Amino acid sequence: QLQASGGGLVQAGGSLILSCAASGSTFSIMSWYRQAPEKQRKFVAGISSGGSASSGGRVVYADSVKGRFTISRDNAKDTVYLQMNSLKPGDTAVYYCKGRAWDGVDYWGQGTLVTVSS
Repeated sequence: QLQASGGGLVQAGGSLILSCAASGSTFSIMSWYRQAPEKQRKFVAGISSGGSASSGGRVVYADSVKGRFTISRDNAKDTVYLQMNSLKPGDTAVYYCKGRAWDGVDYWGQGTLVTVSS
């Protein structure tokens, strides 16, 4: 239902764009989480169905990524994106997308690995 892509190896200070394409369902809220080695999965960013604030929606970021990451969605393509700039080694993790269906059920995509070298 959710297919994440775009991970890879990048040097510190670099950028990556992650994509998560949904199929079979539409989602009210789409989010990105990440899980570093031997750590718990943590919230990164979320976006409502309305998109950015300028579009009448709502966007939320974890403090650790504010100002560096941007989440967006294309409802016509049922895809959510995560633009990651100024990457740090501490951003190294497996990134997962999550979609919350209109009935409140959460669906997870498979992870995509982001490795930031120093």
